[in-house]
Amino acid sequence: MKRYIVTLTREEREMLSNLVSKGDHKSQKILNALILLDCDAGEFQTKRSINEEIARVLNISMRKIDRVKKRFVEEGLDFALGRRKGDRVYTRKTDGDFEAHLIALSCSEPPEGFSRWSLRLLADKVVELNYIDGISHETVRRILKKTNSNLGGKKGG
Repeated sequence: MKRYIVTLTREEREMLSNLVSKGDHKSQKILNALILLDCDAGEFQTKRSINEEIARVLNISMRKIDRVKKRFVEEGLDFALGRRKGDRVYTRKTDGDFEAHLIALSCSEPPEGFSRWSLRLLADKVVELNYIDGISHETVRRILKKTNSNLGGKKGG
């Protein structure tokens, strides 16, 4: 495994020390700051700890220490303190045209034998009509929730 050496400047050490000693921060941010302070190999460090000692004292895994050190060396202090943003990109299956078809279908007469459309019936019907390859009833619910249509019966008055 590649070894990453953390070297903090005086300003970085002071900032991390302040972050750890006071303030309102997330626990993982404080933990990452403690790891960086203990792993520092710079000239301003008085006593450097080894990874096994840090892991034992902070009750964390060795792998977490390595990940924090790697993020600091490769991406900088801000990324080492915070969590990474997800880099996965999800493509939307639905678009405005499909949503319009779904809403129109939900406002139409329900199939024979049913008093109203259910989410599962709507999901099955849009697939049957080839509006979309596949869709869950939960996605249908989320789309219909955005509209002001009343899929229930008539309001009692």
